[in-house]
Amino acid sequence: MSSNPFVLSFALLLSLPLLFVFAPKILPPKSVQISLPDDPDDLDLFRRAALASAVHHRRGAIVRLGTTNPSPKIAFLFLTNSDLHFAPLWERFFAGHRRLYNIYIHADPSARITQPGGAFDGRFIPAKPTERASLTLISATRRLLATAILDDPLNSYFALISQHCIPLHSFLFTYRTLFAPPPIPTESTQLRYPTSFIEILSGEPQLPDRYTARGENVMLPEVQFDQFRVGSQFFVLTREHARLIIRERRLWRKFRLPCLNTDSCYPEEHYFPTLLSMEDPNGCSHYTLTRVNWTGSTDGHPHTYGASDISPNLIRELRQSNSTYSYLFARKFAPDCLKPLMDIAGKVIFRD
Repeated sequence: MSSNPFVLSFALLLSLPLLFVFAPKILPPKSVQISLPDDPDDLDLFRRAALASAVHHRRGAIVRLGTTNPSPKIAFLFLTNSDLHFAPLWERFFAGHRRLYNIYIHADPSARITQPGGAFDGRFIPAKPTERASLTLISATRRLLATAILDDPLNSYFALISQHCIPLHSFLFTYRTLFAPPPIPTESTQLRYPTSFIEILSGEPQLPDRYTARGENVMLPEVQFDQFRVGSQFFVLTREHARLIIRERRLWRKFRLPCLNTDSCYPEEHYFPTLLSMEDPNGCSHYTLTRVNWTGSTDGHPHTYGASDISPNLIRELRQSNSTYSYLFARKFAPDCLKPLMDIAGKVIFRD
């Protein structure tokens, strides 16, 4: 029977489906595969936010400072996987300025988090689990941006804040810094107004390893090596750039690929700087307004300040920057810093 050509042909025909099933498990893949599609809930949220933002933009709802128009607002986006230990400090920061800000909180649902009241009451958005050095932080940030865009057309700046962040100035100082006319530009600061304040770095020693973390040439052709950037995951973005991020799909298909070298892969520090550098470099400051101390960093984490470190001098030092603008926020602070920070809040932090 085995010599019968009809039987052999029939057996070969039957084996073809088995080849499709087992071949991928036996043969090495030619390239890294695209990961699973985005969450349908997220895609729906992003579509609705992009549509709403486009409608408001066409109708001229993007307001500017003036005597007849409502004042633009700052959307504070808190990204956390633990309690908001510094909520009392932020409460004092926000006090008396309700019409000039909104708060949105993405809290990891897998963590037990005590919901603060006051200005933070009812500001938690539908959230999904997050993990450091993963795509989940990008997705969480995009959820925050989309929610803030949908919620209030007056949200004009979007400040991403960690639970370990503190304010370094009063609310009015922060507000006026963001919405004041820019300084006279020089050859080295040809910025467009309004400006997004996001760290965008090139030429860093670890850049090649980070670029190839998903494999050699995987980022091509969308992202050339000389277009790849790194920076801090915490930023202050204009509404225009927030809209860009929730609508973007092309680069996202690359950055959501699985990492092969996890030691060099920090998507949340790569995607936003690379995207904005490629799409609108002149609309970005290329530096952040959030001060971070990387001296003595451990396992990729910056220096953490403890209660004994808190002093008026520390606040003044953290404010100082090499740019035209003072730092507005700082991280990373341990929970036991709350009391000494509250003790100097009125006389130092909120006294500009």
